[in-house]
Amino acid sequence: MLPKNPVMLLSFINLKLRDYYSSLTDLCEDLNVSREEIIEKLGSIEYYYDKEANQFK
Repeated sequence: MLPKNPVMLLSFINLKLRDYYSSLTDLCEDLNVSREEIIEKLGSIEYYYDKEANQFK
């Protein structure tokens, strides 16, 4: 289950991307979560996925 709070979600997603997944797509497929939902929630706090860095900045 993903954190509901966008700041906690940011921390959770970036940790997973850093330690376990080579892309946001891989993370979403493995955890069976919506890529669009993550992008929307983190966009609401002005964080956007950087494909090159494989993290939200």
